[in-house]
Amino acid sequence: MAKLRRNHASRGTAASAGTIVKVSVFAAILGALVWGFREFGATSAGGGAPGVSQVQTNDNTTYSGEEYFLPTGSDGQLVNHGGFILAYNEEWEQAGWVAYILTRDHLQQQWTERDDNFREDPLVRTGSATVGDYRGSGYDRGHLAPFADFAWDTELADATFYLSNVSPQARQFNQGIWRELEELTRNWANRERQLYVVTGPVTTEDPKFYIGRDNRVAVPRSYFKVLLDLEDPQQKGIGFVIPNEISFDPLTDYAMSIDEVERITGLDFFPDLMPDDLEEQIEAVGNPDFWLFSKKKYDRRTDQWNKVN
Repeated sequence: MAKLRRNHASRGTAASAGTIVKVSVFAAILGALVWGFREFGATSAGGGAPGVSQVQTNDNTTYSGEEYFLPTGSDGQLVNHGGFILAYNEEWEQAGWVAYILTRDHLQQQWTERDDNFREDPLVRTGSATVGDYRGSGYDRGHLAPFADFAWDTELADATFYLSNVSPQARQFNQGIWRELEELTRNWANRERQLYVVTGPVTTEDPKFYIGRDNRVAVPRSYFKVLLDLEDPQQKGIGFVIPNEISFDPLTDYAMSIDEVERITGLDFFPDLMPDDLEEQIEAVGNPDFWLFSKKKYDRRTDQWNKVN
């Protein structure tokens, strides 16, 4: 269950030297994870609340830091696709959440070409949704971990097209406000150097609809995205919960604290963030003033993207 924390805690003063050291160590560990995931290939782990998963390196050291950014509070098989980890929700036939690290260094590399190779996920033991489930449904095959966040690596980019990482999204949502948030997230990662990202459908609400020829795929009523920035000098977090429909409202209207997203989703994000008072402080404040929003992107969405047929 999500932790109940103070709603209006202040960000406080600068962290103590001990806090800075601890956070720096965790950031260094997490910075190695994308390399570790990519280096040792895709594996899968059993479902339930995640335990300590380790990545073995060539010098026999182990990293267990991935648990640091994996949420708890949900069931489902954990599937590691190299650059992102997801928890597959068999009842909904899609990931309950997808988590990964987004870095400036990766985003500034040359992008691979996009090949819409949507397909079943062979690592999902119960079987994932199929291409036929989406065919003729009227819903977009919406990415949870976006292709563009992994376009710097051909294999990782291709893995984003597994249907375990896909959710049925209203077209003007997927190509409208959701696109705007995904593009802004990459802008923020470029600005802040590194973000920890968790995205998924809100499964505490009843689905708005079901699609599927081979499976019963739930159409979520809304989606969440949670971002954590541990870079100095301003460590911060923010969350969003957005309805699966066209929107002409600014993204800031959907911004909230991570605590609020936890209450809505029933998930506990970043449970191993140390020390505990730093976790409480960051998760209690979701101030959009700390994040650079784009009036140009908002205008493009309302003037162009929302009009897609």
